[in-house]
Formats: sequence, structure tokens, C-alpha cells
Amino acid sequence: MNIRRSVAALSLCAALGVAAAPAASAEDGPAGRSAGLYGTKDPKFDGVWRQSLALLAQDAVGVTPAKSAIDWLAGQQCADGGFPAYRADTTKACDPKKGEFTDATSAAVQALAALGGRADAVEKGIGWLKRHQNEDGGWGMNPGGPSDANSTSAAIGAFAATGQDPAKGGKDGKDSEDGKDGEGGKDGHGGHGGKSPYDALLGLQLGCAAKADERGAFAYTAAKGEPVANELATASAALAIQGKGFVFETVGKDKGAGPKPLRCEDGDSKDGAGSGGAGTPKEAAEAALAHLSRVMSDTGSHLKSAMPGAKDQPDFGGTADAVVALAAGEHSAAAGKPLQWLQSKESGAVAWAKGDPGALAKLVLAAHAAGANPRDFGGADLVQQLNATGPKPEAAAPDSGADAEGDSDGKGEEKKSDGGGIGGVWWTVGVCAVAGVGIGFLLSGRKRQQL
Repeated sequence: MNIRRSVAALSLCAALGVAAAPAASAEDGPAGRSAGLYGTKDPKFDGVWRQSLALLAQDAVGVTPAKSAIDWLAGQQCADGGFPAYRADTTKACDPKKGEFTDATSAAVQALAALGGRADAVEKGIGWLKRHQNEDGGWGMNPGGPSDANSTSAAIGAFAATGQDPAKGGKDGKDSEDGKDGEGGKDGHGGHGGKSPYDALLGLQLGCAAKADERGAFAYTAAKGEPVANELATASAALAIQGKGFVFETVGKDKGAGPKPLRCEDGDSKDGAGSGGAGTPKEAAEAALAHLSRVMSDTGSHLKSAMPGAKDQPDFGGTADAVVALAAGEHSAAAGKPLQWLQSKESGAVAWAKGDPGALAKLVLAAHAAGANPRDFGGADLVQQLNATGPKPEAAAPDSGADAEGDSDGKGEEKKSDGGGIGGVWWTVGVCAVAGVGIGFLLSGRKRQQL
């Protein structure tokens, strides 16, 4: 079921309540894994995030996830509608200030909206996002935190996934405290000051005042000093400012044209981010995509890790995000080069993702968005590998021939039909794995600093 069809279904059953999901027990799944949870690594920092990506990926490729996996995710939701990174005991109340996260909530909303049947949880999650939108139109990692590009981008995706305009909020840009939609704020936009999420992102983009090789990039945040170009933030914002979430309907073939960089002339303003730059979200997206293409052309068709203190190494997750953003912008030729790099054995991307549901989901998404086959990705069946990291799916894609619990290396031995699929999806992984693999790792790193 794709998101657009899911949204239609949600609109028909919005009045229907959903029974509360059972609390997740600590260790009652295979190999000590919580029942329904994907992956065996410590979920403390990324449990909800990687679960959401895995479910989105399976749904996008025609695999029906196990009910226990959906229950696990829905059971993580806090009473006010937000989601934590992970809570081992779901009977305990969440910390509304430091224990609930925009990124986790946004990812969970997108996954539950795509799967259908969880209208109440989706509505509560959207309500939480509306209530915690900042005055500048964006979101921070935690409620009240300074707006950042990654959290704001994830939130935009949640609204897009549920068929809502991210630029429109509830009363005064917020929902009422009971989570129900209020009346539209000033000019129909979110945020106390009438600002939309797109306004927040535009304010984080480096314009013509920046160095030539940084123009079009996005800063992670403007809260501390001068804005600094950040490739992970740029990949996230380049997709979100197009009004798209982790999963979107692909357009098929396009003209193969490259993205358009900012048009800068001598004498443009020199006031930092947002000056002398894009005037519309579309122009901002094109400029960001042009920046990503330029950076990757200088580094062998991939992004390098932007994590603080990280070694000079490839960023597989960030590169996958860039592929998705380029494909969403209908720049197939520009997306094809980094996709080929990810598929190559020399890159090591498939080895990096093995056994990791968040990483596998990112690669599946990149393949799907760019028109490649995730069942033959550098010789590996990514869908089969993803299925093997969690509970056995309820059903596979109609033309799938691989067993959901088949060989974990996913190298193509045909088995009885029971899980698998063809297609793709998007965005993190275990916290202590390789640094700098995309927004998921950035999210985990930011949470560590908060604890």
C-alpha cells in the first residue's frame, strides 16, 4: 500500500479508534530481541527510528509486515502523542521535555500512516507535532529546542504522508492541547508568527553570500554562530522542501536534466544564510540538489561523513538520502551516479548495511526511488536481508519467491514464498556502528549528548 492510498483510507476511517497496542516486553523475541523489534543492536537511541524505516521499506516493496512489528511501534507512543527514541517499559510515562523526539515521532507517523489501521495513533502524532512547532515554523530535536534542518524535514514528511499541508497549522499555528485541529493561524500558516516549515528551512540555506562551493547547502541549525554547510542537513532538506516524506510516488523516466544552482550576481547581499539566495521552496530544492551533485562529483560519486570527529570516510546513509532527494526532484541522471557507487562492491555499502534494518531500508529506498531493483543490488537481495532482521512478514509481494527468514546474506537462493518483495524506501541504524551514515546516526548522536 503506498502512502497516497493509505491517506485515502485514513480519511475514511479517521473516526474509528484503534485498540491500544500491547506493551512491549523487554526480551521475548529471537536472540534476545524485543518481540516485534527489528535488529539486535541496543535500541536505546534508535529503536523507533529504525523500526519505522523498516516498516516503511517493507510496505513500499509490497511486503506486509508482521502485526507484532506494527504493534511494537504503536506501543512506543506516549500518552500525549509523541514518540521516544525507545522505552523498554511502555507502562511508564514519557518525559515530555527530554524523552520525546520530533524525528522519532515524524518517522513513526509516516510508517503508521503508510500501513493503515492506526488512524488514532497517526492523528495523535500529528497533533503532537503541531503543538510543538516553533515560532520560526520549524522543529527542534526536543520540544522547545532550536529549529534544525533534520527535525524540520522529518516533520514535513509526516504531514506529507498524511495528506496535510505542512504550511498550515492549527489555532495560531498549533493544535489545541487535546490534539484536535484548531482553526488556521494567520495566513493559514503554522508557527506563532505565521511562519511555515518552509520558511524555517529557507532561513537555514546558504545563499549567494556564502562561498561558491557552499551555495545552496543547508546548515543544520542557525542557533550557534555563523551557519555552516552540512551535507546531511542538505540531503534531508532537499527532499523535504519539495514537500515529500521518506516515501513518495516515483515519476518514472524524466528528462535527465541536472538541478539548477543558485543564480548569483556580483553585489548580492552578504548577510549569511538565506541572503541573496532562493526565493521559493522549488528554487531552494534545486539549489540544494545542485550542491549535493557538485560535492559528490568531487568525491567519487558519494558523500563523506559530516559527523563531528569522524574519519575521512564515505557516508553511505547520507549518499542514499541524496539519491532519494535527487530522484524526487526528477534528476535521474544525477541520482544514477551515486546509486551506481552504492551498488558497487568497491564501495562496501552492501557490507555496511548487512544485518542492520535502518541501513538496509535506506538502500532499498534509494534503489526504489531511482528505479533500480533492490532485490539485485550489487548482487544482494536487500529486501530478503531486511525481512530477516525482524519478525516474519505476514505476506510477501505477489511475485516474490524469497523466504522472509531465508539466508541472511540475501544472495538469491529461491525458497518457498513467504516474505520479500520488490521496490524500495527511506532513513538509521545502530548507534555505535560506523559514524556518519545519515540522519539516523545524527539523531542518535544528538540524543546521546542530551543524556
